[in-house]
Amino acid sequence: MKSYFLLVLLAFSAIGYAQNKPVKILFDVTSKDSLTHQAVLRHVKGMASSYTNSNFEVVVYGGAIAMFLKDESTVSKDIELAALNKNVTFAVCGQTMKRHNIDKSQLLPSVVIVPDAIMEIVTKQGEGWGYIKEAHH
Repeated sequence: MKSYFLLVLLAFSAIGYAQNKPVKILFDVTSKDSLTHQAVLRHVKGMASSYTNSNFEVVVYGGAIAMFLKDESTVSKDIELAALNKNVTFAVCGQTMKRHNIDKSQLLPSVVIVPDAIMEIVTKQGEGWGYIKEAHH
């Protein structure tokens, strides 16, 4: 009976450890659809508050760039709130900014610029980051 109790205790300890093990997740957003923007913010905010030892990065390029523009974003308040978490990063593609003639001053204050979104994604995957393509159907 004692060994059964110990086995159950070890199983629950392992489950608890697995749930608290830090992860790194990158969210890829290319859609200009505001429902997609809302979904990624919902996912990131929920995960960042539940998994405080983990890291989350939202990488935006292509048509999704409006998500990070001061004058166009429909989720700017949610981005700024989520960015208060030290484990959340919002990154925009510098190549997309050039293509659309967007200046850094047009971005939300919490957004960082990466030279190339695709290289950012590939680099992070090489470092062991998980990859989620955000889309809304």
